Amino acid sequence: MLPRKFYLDNIFDNLMEGNSVDMMKCDIYEKDGIYHIEADIPGMDKKDISIECNNGYISIKAEKEREENNEDRNIIRKERFYGTMERKFYVGDVDEENIKAEFNNGVLKISIPKIDQTKNKRIIEIN
Repeated sequence: MLPRKFYLDNIFDNLMEGNSVDMMKCDIYEKDGIYHIEADIPGMDKKDISIECNNGYISIKAEKEREENNEDRNIIRKERFYGTMERKFYVGDVDEENIKAEFNNGVLKISIPKIDQTKNKRIIEIN
């Protein structure tokens, strides 16, 4: 039988089992006409992450495969995430050609320039 502490931890883990929203925490803000998304994606490499912009939505997807060589270990607790996590955000009309992203120390930073709506604005005179 597991010690009482481990048993209680497992009960709470089952109740609090996360989904990709819980695992990929994001901050989103707008500054100087640019949307910024900062996402915590711990334990992933840059090659594990993909970003898409489609129909006004930004999709962030991270996927990590499970380690297969576990036969020689007696695992007591496994908390690190393996699998796929994904987040989608509606950003509307943006300058898709100038979206920039960088990944450093488990933090993904995406800069998404908004389209300047005032450039396309036309004032119509009434006759």
